[in-house]
Amino acid sequence: MAGRRVEVDGGIMEGGGQILRVSTALSCLLGLPLRVQKIRAGRSTPGLRPQHLSGLEMIRDLCDGQLEGAEIGSTEIIFTPEKIKGGIHTADTKTAGSVCLLMQVSMPCVLFAASPSELRLKGGTNAEMAPQVDYTVMVFKPIVEKFGFQFNCDIKMRGYYPKGGGEVIVRMSPVKQLNPINLTDRGSVTKIYGRAFVAGVLPFKVAKDMAAAAVRCIRKEIRDLYVNIQPVQEPKDQAYGNGNGIIIIAETSTGCLFAGSSLGKRGVNADKVGIDAAEMLLANLRNGGTVDEYLQDQLIIFMALASGVSRIKTGPVTLHTQTAIHFAEQLAKAKFTVKKSEDEEDALKDTYIIECQGIGMTNPNL
Repeated sequence: MAGRRVEVDGGIMEGGGQILRVSTALSCLLGLPLRVQKIRAGRSTPGLRPQHLSGLEMIRDLCDGQLEGAEIGSTEIIFTPEKIKGGIHTADTKTAGSVCLLMQVSMPCVLFAASPSELRLKGGTNAEMAPQVDYTVMVFKPIVEKFGFQFNCDIKMRGYYPKGGGEVIVRMSPVKQLNPINLTDRGSVTKIYGRAFVAGVLPFKVAKDMAAAAVRCIRKEIRDLYVNIQPVQEPKDQAYGNGNGIIIIAETSTGCLFAGSSLGKRGVNADKVGIDAAEMLLANLRNGGTVDEYLQDQLIIFMALASGVSRIKTGPVTLHTQTAIHFAEQLAKAKFTVKKSEDEEDALKDTYIIECQGIGMTNPNL
């Protein structure tokens, strides 16, 4: 199965955990032995952190592969994948490391397993520098399912920075192959909704204040739509530790979804958290794309694996997206083009079409 080893420079482009996630997932899927060097070379704490390590170990376990150099602080790993198997797979960051990033690395792999999988992911569900689990469920899930598969995401326990302690269970069945997607027609915004949460010792008033500030901010720009942001007190038995935050979703007539989100930090008042999320959502809507800036890079690996041509329309192409494209081309040999959108409505906007000729990966087990 294994050909010659692929060499990846972990210090280029995004230069962080994302290179590791994309390259190990593709290595696992394609049966390519992999060496990644200079892992997180430019970061303030170089090398593997606990969340990267738990992701690597999960990928190793779900294909009975071999992993060398996998320890905290290591800047080089060698991974030799074997056959992907279904069943129950557990990953625990032991920190507030993101369960959503664990899902990002493992999901493409288990789609091509021999049998259904259950991923038990532990860590932060609503943590900085990563999608909130609500984003994964409300935005990522309905869009990624357009590739022709379904998954179930059960939030058992929410966990926040710095303690973590959250748990999410993802269940999915394998597919024969993935369908390409075409997301180029944005339509018009038809509804805006969201949730503002507090957990632990934080007073419910904080949730109400975040929601109210976000609604006021959105109303300045979008006057004709009812904005429904629910303040939520997370039940004590479903949240570990203290946290607050907000996610706001805009849905369009063609089923596109955009989000803005923000998390509370010590010393930041509730209004500011709400306004940050609202401004992020409004900025994503102004760009004219069919996906927001956080979804674009998450779709690249699926576009690369699909059989046929996929197209998505985006705002400015992020460094994460450029990085995902680079490694999907290097490892999977998919072909991507990124062109300025030629649609009239996009003339004054920074809008692009990302097109991919997928490799038509088929599941050898089905």
